[in-house]
Amino acid sequence: MLKRLRELMAEVLEPQERLDRVVAQIATSMVSEVCSFYVLRADGVLELYATHGLKKGAVHQAQLKMGQGLVGSIAATADPLNLSDAQSHPAFRFLPETGEEKYHSFLGVPILRAGRSLGVLVVQSKKERIYAEDDVEAMETTSMVLAEMIATGELKKVTRPGLELDMTRPISIDADGYGGGVGLGYVVLHEPRVVVTDLLAEDIDAELDRLNIAVKSLRVSIDDMLSRRDVPLEGEHREVLEAYRMFANDRGWRRKMQEAVRNGLTAEAAVEKVQSDTRGRMINLSDPYLRERLSDFDDLANRLLRQLTGFTPSAIATGLPEAAIIVARNMGAAELLDYPRECIRGLVLEEGAVTSHVVIVAKAIGVPVVSQATGIASLAENGDSIVIDGDDNIVHLRPATDLQDAYADKVRFQAKRQEEFSALRDVEPISKDGVACNLLMNAGLVVDLPQLRASGAAGIGLFRTELQFMISSKMPKAKEQETFYRQVLSQAGNLPVTFRIVDIGGDKVVPYLRSAEEENPALGWRAIRFSLDRPGLLKTQIRALLRASSGTELRIMIPMVTEVSELEKTRKLIDHEVEFLSGHGYKMPSKISFGAMLEVPSLLWQLDELMAAVDFISVGSNDLFQFITATDRGNARVSDRFSPLDAPFLRVLRTIVEKASETNTPLTLCGELAGNPLTAMALLGLGFRSISMSPAAIGPVKAMLLSLDIGKLQTELLRSLRDTKSGHSTKEFLINFANENNISL
Repeated sequence: MLKRLRELMAEVLEPQERLDRVVAQIATSMVSEVCSFYVLRADGVLELYATHGLKKGAVHQAQLKMGQGLVGSIAATADPLNLSDAQSHPAFRFLPETGEEKYHSFLGVPILRAGRSLGVLVVQSKKERIYAEDDVEAMETTSMVLAEMIATGELKKVTRPGLELDMTRPISIDADGYGGGVGLGYVVLHEPRVVVTDLLAEDIDAELDRLNIAVKSLRVSIDDMLSRRDVPLEGEHREVLEAYRMFANDRGWRRKMQEAVRNGLTAEAAVEKVQSDTRGRMINLSDPYLRERLSDFDDLANRLLRQLTGFTPSAIATGLPEAAIIVARNMGAAELLDYPRECIRGLVLEEGAVTSHVVIVAKAIGVPVVSQATGIASLAENGDSIVIDGDDNIVHLRPATDLQDAYADKVRFQAKRQEEFSALRDVEPISKDGVACNLLMNAGLVVDLPQLRASGAAGIGLFRTELQFMISSKMPKAKEQETFYRQVLSQAGNLPVTFRIVDIGGDKVVPYLRSAEEENPALGWRAIRFSLDRPGLLKTQIRALLRASSGTELRIMIPMVTEVSELEKTRKLIDHEVEFLSGHGYKMPSKISFGAMLEVPSLLWQLDELMAAVDFISVGSNDLFQFITATDRGNARVSDRFSPLDAPFLRVLRTIVEKASETNTPLTLCGELAGNPLTAMALLGLGFRSISMSPAAIGPVKAMLLSLDIGKLQTELLRSLRDTKSGHSTKEFLINFANENNISL
């Protein structure tokens, strides 16, 4: 049967004629009077595309909804159905136009690709019998050939006008948007699926040998991975890796692949068949543990496919479309930077949170990013059109033309607005009532630096030095750090740069630094806690900063400070390095400004001591809000429950402003709050006069500032915050104030 099917696939035939001859060949080989081929349409209907044995007039007319009848049940469950008397089954649905009432035995198998049901293949016979296991296996093998016909688009010619197949239907997936922004383009799968084009075996024994050699090689590679010195011997990760090895050594998996080869498939087609069958049966599981195991299984199967086909995707994508949307289950920060920045229009992840390294880097280089887009890597194909909307938290895969046009208009409008903001670049950020403010930008990579001038920022209020560590495969040496910091200062020119010392540890684990697993990493061994325990790391960075800043001002900021004693220890370390370098003839910075990030609530009861210990303060609004409200920013169930514009948090910020004013301590706020015109307006009303944000946010925030009467806002906002009985929403108050006073938001 497979040999004949191969010949049919090679012949030059019209699609409908090919389908008719295929089902006739299957019916003959299966010793059955009937063979029918149903294809899933975009509207969730399974349509009869070809039949041998049923009435020809039923082709393209007989239809069943997903889950309806025997055929619909097979497509919905991705499980075969083998019955001796189909009409006695409770799911049986009689279609009078087919003339199938005289047939009793029934064998139907799903047509799967990457675990997705694309259709159903059925054989029927008048005689009551149960088809043998070999028959089921042969049908599943044959269905792969039909899946390839659907996937290649060959059936478009016989699809009725106005209808589309499920393989090409538009899909919208809810996601989490990080940083906002819209991206239009074409899918580039970060880990492209290996496309198996050689399905049918010429030499069964040779294919079995290829499969067995590849499986053995896979097992050896996993054993090597587990025996690496940098993999700790104990911990939860070890259990995960051992489960991974268990999958690789599973005899059932190997036996199923061998059976598929003996039924006529090549080794790689056998791997793909077993992978697709397993995924089809497990994809709807709700148990998170089992879904994780499915991911492990997928990864193993993909590794095996790459070994068999010799497929080795390059780390740096070549031949990218001009508008590329990178789609991945997850990826490392360095991997994103392997792609040419000028081609990337967005990033879509199945996993990852706002604090993921790759998300941080994507936002830093101005790439719209959405995450938690469930199933996107399996549903998408390279080259599919795609729209990501980080404002409305949604991904549109293969969007309809009118939807795509609407988003194109939105992007053009945003670009026009950006031009208007660019025109404000050299306008002084002074409010309508004459209050001068400082609009700074956040950065962390060399690619950020050209935006310093382009955005009109007054300087860099937060330079995340940890990004250099996160995208490196090994610890950056002192000289590399010095060269990097010198480059930053050179490009900044006479504008100030505030360097935050490395905030790693906890959830920001770099691969070359071992750290213990923690139940609550955001509250754990990170930032200054980590650095003081690893003084060698801190000394190296401080020495690099001091040498890079020779003759200029060095502004250095300490993150995650919990008590003032941590600042005292850090200052002593800096003084020691200054003394050491001076003694060896190095020219020191003309001035060293020493600051702290206020992001741990305990500092609110040490404000007097804190202000006395530093030259400036920067409020880290992201972590401060998270800790004050006990709200995990990466947890979708609670992250939207509380708002930083709620009165309690704004009162905390006002307390900090008052103490900074009383002690004459320069104060800045950096975080998500600063980058939105509405929340930035609230900060100005609270008394902040210096805020740091992403480069793209500076234009919109400046436009808001120029139309704002800060004095009037401050009077009304503080009165509103003092009113504890009204129960009003501060966000509502701010929106109403903006509307009533024609403030640009």
